[in-house]
Amino acid sequence: MIYLLLGFLIAVCVGLTGIGGGSFTVPALLLIAGLPPAEAVGTTFVFAGILRLLAAPFYLASRQVHSRYFRLLLYGAVPGLVIGMLALEKLAKANGNALIVLVVGVLLTISSTVSFVPRAQVPGFARKNSHWLPWLAFPIGVESGFSSAGSGALGTVLLLNYSDMSPAQVVGTDVVFGLVLATVGTAIHWSLGSISAPILTQLLLGGIPGVLLGCGLSRKVPAKSLKTVVAAIAICAGLQLMWSGVRGLSVRNTANTRSALNRLAGALRP
Repeated sequence: MIYLLLGFLIAVCVGLTGIGGGSFTVPALLLIAGLPPAEAVGTTFVFAGILRLLAAPFYLASRQVHSRYFRLLLYGAVPGLVIGMLALEKLAKANGNALIVLVVGVLLTISSTVSFVPRAQVPGFARKNSHWLPWLAFPIGVESGFSSAGSGALGTVLLLNYSDMSPAQVVGTDVVFGLVLATVGTAIHWSLGSISAPILTQLLLGGIPGVLLGCGLSRKVPAKSLKTVVAAIAICAGLQLMWSGVRGLSVRNTANTRSALNRLAGALRP
């Protein structure tokens, strides 16, 4: 029942603001469900992808997607996404779960903090230097591939500051951009088997009506204020993950030290 409620609340945020899918779902699956990091990220990719699939038609129908900037973002973000996912898989195989949790916490905190950075729009940059947008989108792809979080917030900030689009086009373009990243991530994680089907089902049972409700209310509720609240909560979740990761690394190092001392004592014992 708790995952159904979580799915509903997260999906309402996604429908209203276009962000929050990965920023909320990954911490919830790590801290509440206790899933391994790779499985938490994989499950989030599928969940966030389906939410964006439902939200995208609302923005496409109102022509709020800028096709040129959308393509430029994908040119850089998709290769970055693959690199981020490969790094996650390598760490997971090396039994580096505590380190993954720490890194995800750091990335989530940083990506959420950018929502509070004062806006310094440079629309002329995109018109004159559009070939740089794929390079700026590349780290967004890496971050999203490793943690499945942050693509919404980071993509929105990038487009607001370095494009000449209206705010409505920024949100719409970022939603569809996130949908493509989530689709690629879903395909890879599905092939790796790093998805929790039971928890995903419960999240979707609450998330599908939630995202439809959020999209329906998006024109009646001030999205800017909601984004601030979403970002603040995500920062708190990121800090909690950082604490959990540091504590996990400390416990592992203590256990390794004790094991080494025991082996040394055994070798010295007559």
